[in-house]
Amino acid sequence: MRIFDPHIHMTSRTTDDYEAMYAAGVRAVVEPAFWLGQPRTSPASFVDYFDSLLGWEPFRAAQYGIAHHCTIALNPKEANDPRCAPVLDVLPRYLVKDNVVAVGEIGYDSMTPAEDHALAAQLGLAADHELPALVHTPHRDKLTGLRRTLDVVRESPLPLERVLIDHLNETTVKEAKDAGCWLGFSVYPDTKMDEERMVAILREYGPDQVLVNSAADWGKSDPLKTRKVGDAMLEAGFSDDDVDRVLWRNPVAFYGLSGRLVLDVTDAGPTHEGNSILRGGE
Repeated sequence: MRIFDPHIHMTSRTTDDYEAMYAAGVRAVVEPAFWLGQPRTSPASFVDYFDSLLGWEPFRAAQYGIAHHCTIALNPKEANDPRCAPVLDVLPRYLVKDNVVAVGEIGYDSMTPAEDHALAAQLGLAADHELPALVHTPHRDKLTGLRRTLDVVRESPLPLERVLIDHLNETTVKEAKDAGCWLGFSVYPDTKMDEERMVAILREYGPDQVLVNSAADWGKSDPLKTRKVGDAMLEAGFSDDDVDRVLWRNPVAFYGLSGRLVLDVTDAGPTHEGNSILRGGE
C-alpha cells in the first residue's frame, strides 16, 4: 500500500514518526503552514518557520525515504492578530518556491472580518501564482463556515476545482462535493473523523476527489491514521484500486495542479546547513 499524506504537521513530530510512517507505506507528505500552539509576535517568526518548511523538514523526511512538500499561508487563527497581518506581504516571495505546492492552510477559525480579508487575499495570491488552495474549515459551526468559504471562493479568481476543502465531515461533505471542490478528511484518535466514519462516507459518496489525511499535530493525533483508513477500506470490501486512488492518486492529482510536485526522494546528504538529526556518534 503506497500512501501520500496530504496534510500532516511534521514540525510537531519526531523522527520516530517518520520511521514508522515509512514502514506503514507513506512515501510522500504535504505539510501545511499552521500555528505553533502559542501566538507569534512578529512576521519574522513566520519567515523562520516558512524557511524550515522549505529546508529542514524536507531534509528530515528524506532521511527516511519520504518526499516532503509544503503549503504556505497566513493561517486563519493568526489572521486575527494585527501583529501577523504583514505576513500577507511576505507570502509572494515564498509562493514562487519549487517545493510549495499550494496556498494553505487558509480559511476560517472564528469567521471574523479579519479572516474574511485574509482568505480573499490569499485566494487571489493562489490565482496569481497558479497554485491550488488548501482551505481549513472551522472546528465550530462547520456548515456555516463551509458556506461562507464557498461564497468567498466564488467571488475570487480561483476556480472551485482548484480548491481542497479540508476537515470535512458528514454535515459538510455533500455541499463541498456539489460545489466541485476536492474533499479532505482529517482522521484523529478522538476528534474529527475516524476510520469507520470515513469508510461510511466513501460508501455513500465514492472515492473520487477524496483525500484522507492524519493532520497529525501537537495534540493527540496519529500519523499512521492514513494507513488505518486504507486497512479499514479493504476490510469493508473496497478494492486495492480504490485504496490507491484515495491514499495516493488523488493527492498526487490535486497537488500536481501546482506543476511542482516531485515524488522522487533524492539523497539530501548527512547534514542540512551544517546540522544533523543525529545526536552523538559520528
